[in-house]
Amino acid sequence: MPVYEYECRDCGKRFERLVSFREAKEAQECPECGSRSTRKLMSVVASVRKDDDGVSSCPTCTSGVCNL
Repeated sequence: MPVYEYECRDCGKRFERLVSFREAKEAQECPECGSRSTRKLMSVVASVRKDDDGVSSCPTCTSGVCNL
């Protein structure tokens, strides 16, 4: 089952939820306020590159190697 990101239209809380493809079309309950006025967000996909030595580098960590 995939993880989807949602945002509550009432309180602005962003949250993730592991749901089936069928459930993904349904409004999810906000864990903060309980509202079902939520929307599914587009997720950002991270990619990790390897240099010529086979070392992975991650653009978000300062050490350059984060074992992702």
